[in-house]
Amino acid sequence: MLRLLLLLTATLAAQDWRPVTGWQETKFTGHGVARIEKDAIFLDPGAPMTGVTRAAAFPKTDYEIRYEAARLRGGDFFASLTFPVGDSHCTWVTGGWGGDIVGLSNIDGWDASDNETRSYFTFEIGRWYAFRIQVTGAIIRVWIDEQAVVNVPIGGRKVDLRRGEMNLSAPLGFASYNTAGGIRKIEYRPLAKTN
Repeated sequence: MLRLLLLLTATLAAQDWRPVTGWQETKFTGHGVARIEKDAIFLDPGAPMTGVTRAAAFPKTDYEIRYEAARLRGGDFFASLTFPVGDSHCTWVTGGWGGDIVGLSNIDGWDASDNETRSYFTFEIGRWYAFRIQVTGAIIRVWIDEQAVVNVPIGGRKVDLRRGEMNLSAPLGFASYNTAGGIRKIEYRPLAKTN
């Protein structure tokens, strides 16, 4: 009975979402203004990128992160998230390459526009969408409004960042590309360890 109670307590603790705070403006070349208003982060259009980064320690695997984001104006990615994957990083692209491509950059050296995680999603201006990303040692999963859009095995594969300034978003950061975006309700939770 005690073992069952301890297992249940550990499971419930793993389900607790924790706020992610401590964001600072990313020093992209030609960046726009990043500001916090009414518990949300707003990224003004940059030339080309604007972003915020959190330098504090963050899990490298076996976690989920969720947030809400909206494209406020413009036509490219508005709240792309760079996040840790083991000893590397990856970026979840929200509406890149002209506005409707979502996916992970990079998998085996291929951008989201060119790998198997690419899909198409129409984002309405001003509408808040819920994003959730799950990272384990074996897989990355992504949901938009609880609809599964990515489920990619990563064991034995190269996961890394796109060339250029996206590395300034590591270890955890949001970015927009010549587009205004809003981000709010950023939370994470640890998952039970995987093999």
